[in-house]
Amino acid sequence: MEKRKWESVQEYLDAADEKEKPYLEKMRALIREELPDAEECISYNMPAYRRKKVLVYFAAGKNHLGFYPTPGPIEQFAEELKEYHTSKGAVQFPYAKPLPEELIRKMIRYRAEEEK
Repeated sequence: MEKRKWESVQEYLDAADEKEKPYLEKMRALIREELPDAEECISYNMPAYRRKKVLVYFAAGKNHLGFYPTPGPIEQFAEELKEYHTSKGAVQFPYAKPLPEELIRKMIRYRAEEEK
């Protein structure tokens, strides 16, 4: 994906490469289903979803979709995330594999509960 300052999530998705686009669109759909009242925005030049503050972000990487739910969900679901590369507040989902939709949903719900 080209590097530039994004104005909207739709603009970000429209600029995605063909290998990235299905993953980005699926992640957007999962987040919108789990956080229907969250505002969609661009934060740190990535798609983000916020209520009082940003709950989750995602972004296209060269070989993976980066998902940034903050540290709580990463710690809570560490066992289920063992097959993925993780860091303190991020997980990488490789384009070579289908997204683990139910795990992502659980992480989003957990993050939403953290912020209540």
